[in-house]
Amino acid sequence: MATLTDEMKAVFAKNRIFSFATASLDGTPNVAPMSMVELIGDDTLWIGDNYMAKTLANVMENPRGALFFWDPDDKHCFQIKGSVAVKTSGPEYEQMRAKIKAKGAHYPAKGLLVLTVTAVFQCSPGNGAGQACA
Repeated sequence: MATLTDEMKAVFAKNRIFSFATASLDGTPNVAPMSMVELIGDDTLWIGDNYMAKTLANVMENPRGALFFWDPDDKHCFQIKGSVAVKTSGPEYEQMRAKIKAKGAHYPAKGLLVLTVTAVFQCSPGNGAGQACA
């Protein structure tokens, strides 16, 4: 398991929309924008599911994903790869559901994806691009 550094967390905090990539069991990729993403610890992220279709189907078949985030000011960016668990009940789901509903009662808050970080890669251009950094 990999953990996020303070620098990575600072870059993460500058984002409002995250690109989340998944793949079906046969390898067909899907990338979708996610706005309800929270850093829960050094190695765990929560992604709220309101309208997921392909993303949810993919993680049910192939429980892995990658999340991209970047600093628009200095162009520093990271990609997190990890395992994904889907929750539609329990205390973690209820906590995310409450946060989603607080943003708007019309959001369905169908589920919670828990992304456990297994690796972090640098994706800034130049030396070190694509190399693991955690």
